[in-house]
Amino acid sequence: MAEGKFRSDLYYRLNVFPIDVPPLRDRVEDIPALVWTFVKELRETMGKTIERVADKSMTDLRQYAWPGNVRELRNVVERAMIVADGPVLRIAIPDQSRKEPVTGGSLRVVERDYITQVLTRTQWRVRGDSGAAQLLGLKPTTLEARMKKLGISRPAQG
Repeated sequence: MAEGKFRSDLYYRLNVFPIDVPPLRDRVEDIPALVWTFVKELRETMGKTIERVADKSMTDLRQYAWPGNVRELRNVVERAMIVADGPVLRIAIPDQSRKEPVTGGSLRVVERDYITQVLTRTQWRVRGDSGAAQLLGLKPTTLEARMKKLGISRPAQG
């Protein structure tokens, strides 16, 4: 707008018009076209000759959940292009065994669950080396105050 290439009134009119783009996992039919768009763009800049994408790679790409959407897909294709050494592009999808971040519940519930997980991992040791406070990057007194506020207490031994 400042350069006079885009009218400011048009920008504000378009800004109020919602455009709903479903996540990539809900439109897997777009994945092959997106992959080839990225391959064509990258093979020019990298000087690589890619003639096809391995069938297994394309199947894996369609089955992956794509939490990072199109940006993640582009990064995965770019990584594969960097290490490619022939005309067939083999694309490794990201490791799905990593635990996905907690996305449900209020901040209080998420914080309570995370602190409890860390305490369980440290066998309920709050202070000292490898204690929960150190792993969480908190002072032990701060962690104890949060535990009290969130109603977290060590389970009874039995």
